[in-house]
Amino acid sequence: MEWIERLNQAINYMEEHLTDKVDYEELGRIAGCSSYHFQRMFSYMAGMPLSEYIRKRKMSLAAVDLQGGEVKIIDVAEKYGYSSPTAFNRAFQSIHGIAPSAIKAEGVSVKSFPPIAFKLTVKGVEEMKYRIETKDAFRIVGVSVPLEKEIEKNFAVIPSKWQEVSVNGTLQTLIGKMDAKPMGVLGVSTCNEEEPWRYYIAVASSKECEGLEEYKVPAATWAIFPGSGSNQSIQELEKRIVTEWLPTSGYEYGSAPDIEVYLNPDPENAKYEVWIPVRKKNETKSVLL
Repeated sequence: MEWIERLNQAINYMEEHLTDKVDYEELGRIAGCSSYHFQRMFSYMAGMPLSEYIRKRKMSLAAVDLQGGEVKIIDVAEKYGYSSPTAFNRAFQSIHGIAPSAIKAEGVSVKSFPPIAFKLTVKGVEEMKYRIETKDAFRIVGVSVPLEKEIEKNFAVIPSKWQEVSVNGTLQTLIGKMDAKPMGVLGVSTCNEEEPWRYYIAVASSKECEGLEEYKVPAATWAIFPGSGSNQSIQELEKRIVTEWLPTSGYEYGSAPDIEVYLNPDPENAKYEVWIPVRKKNETKSVLL
């Protein structure tokens, strides 16, 4: 239950900072993980991206402010962090379907989005196979793209990069360089606060690889989940890991990269593994102190 309590503490932090900057790194610190992993957990558990939730909460409160008295739209816009009335108007209309100036008209309806509260619900309808493995550091070589701090912005960037390396021959080059474990084409998300966030399409290799980028995956413990199917099935597996396995596993997110290991080249019927960095929950306090 401590894990759920920390998530709710992060929600409380958001509520306290809706009129100034919501610091994603602070959210991760409160929850005991990186801001990247917090955003992933939140989106899977809440059913919406973190940025969308924050926007809905701000616009919900903004509607109350505008209904409550002789307040200027520009003042409400500034209160919730919008530098221009135009940007505020766009955000307000996207949530409520009306302009801020129309809110006091007779019979106008607006939407209210109360704060989220997380509770532990154990589903367990379908079994999940996994193993826990602690591995030494290993070298990967490949190509990468930078990851945005708001992770939903990366949903178009990463598939586009996979398409690029498949078409231009880079993927076949990488397969030829593969000579170490884990054996497979890797999708590696480096997402610690201490280093730039990047997504690597790579292989584990000890070979000289001119023209390719190198990255050393640190020694860590991973929970490894096998799966098969399309890219959509990977997302479903990741959602189940976060919402079903993680809350009752005795583990929390660790500080190493997330890894996808593609064991065969068929994108529509792939065999893969999802590697989630983990640490025992009782290790978290010593890490945070």
